[in-house]
Amino acid sequence: MGKLYNDYGKLIFEGNFFNGLKYGNGKEYDSYSQKLIFEGEYSNGKRNGRGKEYNSSNGVIYEGEYLNGRRMVM
Repeated sequence: MGKLYNDYGKLIFEGNFFNGLKYGNGKEYDSYSQKLIFEGEYSNGKRNGRGKEYNSSNGVIYEGEYLNGRRMVM
């Protein structure tokens, strides 16, 4: 479990890491507004598995599966 910050000290990710890569459950934050933009599962540093993306008003804009960082559109 850990946190990742950008060069300006803003939180951009918090969650699990494995060998220095995002792995397991985690949350991504917008580096400017610090609002939650994604929460879900990661593997090898990319979004993989179930997850949710949020807009700037914290509304869900996508909920579903991801593979290699991309939405799985059915």
